[in-house]
Amino acid sequence: MNVYDFDGTIFYTDCTIKFAFWCMRRHPKLWFNYFPMVIYNLARYKMDMIPNYLMQRKLFSYLTMVDDFDVQIEKFWDKYEKKISPWYLAQKRPDDLIISASPECIIEPIAKRLGVKYMASKYDREYGVFLNNLMYAKEKAKYITDNGFPMIENFYSDSLADTPIALCADEAHLVTNRGTTVVDWPDLSDANVMEKIKDKVNTGWDVHLKGKTIKVKDRHNPEQN
Repeated sequence: MNVYDFDGTIFYTDCTIKFAFWCMRRHPKLWFNYFPMVIYNLARYKMDMIPNYLMQRKLFSYLTMVDDFDVQIEKFWDKYEKKISPWYLAQKRPDDLIISASPECIIEPIAKRLGVKYMASKYDREYGVFLNNLMYAKEKAKYITDNGFPMIENFYSDSLADTPIALCADEAHLVTNRGTTVVDWPDLSDANVMEKIKDKVNTGWDVHLKGKTIKVKDRHNPEQN
């Protein structure tokens, strides 16, 4: 099978952010009770004050505030399905797997429209918490190994953070220019490339349930968020 990241790979931008702005235009209250909070937390993340998973959790939080989510997500994909990369549509196969850090509730509708399998971050829209590890970086490779290490012919992503799963594939391809250009994965013998990878891959391994953080390496010591 072939495996694909979604945002910036077969879709031209980040669908979680794109859908957030879609919802804010239709629910103006989100400009006041969501937008300032997420900008504040994005700034904290950039300054290394909070980890990636917590920034993502704050980013996803608008999904708890949209009462007509089921209606809006279908309308969203009615408009943006045409933004799926043409190179992907030309080679799409029924056994393709989309694997994404974006929330499952956003990825599921477009994956079903494309007729392919998917795996994405499980996020509870009622309580605003992750139900499992953030499907990011090393966690994507863990998902593949946990499922019997199925043979991956080709893997495509726009991010070096996905190097762990790229190493699980026969061939790996980096996608650039907003999902339009496909090149070979960078040479891992290059010290500069490896330094960039190290900065990106050590995330996504915490479980975040009911407001608590349980470190995978130490499940007996829950740490309050």
